[in-house]
Amino acid sequence: MTKNLKKYLILGFLFFFPIFVYVFLSTGINNFAKLPVLTYGVNDIVDLEGNQSRVSLKDNISIVGFWGGDIENKKSEALNLNQKIYKRFYEFQDFQFVFLYNVEESKTIEDLKLELISGVGTDLKKWNFIPTSQSSINDIFNSFKTNLELDQNFSTPYVFIVDRDLNLRGRDDDEDTGMLFGFNSQSVAEINNKMVDDVKIILAEYRLALKKNDSLFNE
Repeated sequence: MTKNLKKYLILGFLFFFPIFVYVFLSTGINNFAKLPVLTYGVNDIVDLEGNQSRVSLKDNISIVGFWGGDIENKKSEALNLNQKIYKRFYEFQDFQFVFLYNVEESKTIEDLKLELISGVGTDLKKWNFIPTSQSSINDIFNSFKTNLELDQNFSTPYVFIVDRDLNLRGRDDDEDTGMLFGFNSQSVAEINNKMVDDVKIILAEYRLALKKNDSLFNE
């Protein structure tokens, strides 16, 4: 191999290697920053019977739970979500909790809210409790098109991430289940090991989008 050929090979390596590294890392970051869409266009709740405040999933990043008529058994789930998710992320502007429950459970809901406020000092300003009918709960849940089911009380321990465009987000390659539509709020381990990371990803995704929009607007 001639000296000139060696020189050109070295120069070529020095020129192209940083570009290769940049492209590789950029691809990895983009993949990491996107939480897969598992269901497009879930039903919004803004016109739901019982939604007096007209809370909407649209234009918000929502943690949605279906509590149905099983409120007395939801205390530990609420405390887990409060401690591990809400306290960590509630300051994000468009972040909210939404729980659908049977309208007949309103007294039990008030007791649970009191426990969260006085017992653990939670600010409930981004907790939305929507009283509605069993059929409405079922209709919203079915629009998520998951591999999960509501129990006889129209309740489930699983909570779900819905993005600003009414898309259900989750994992399509989870090491345990393959498709991970929701997170078991009874399991502190699942919240810590999976849900926290996924909420971080979707919030980071929207922060990045906001920064890009701001930079375009200021150009």
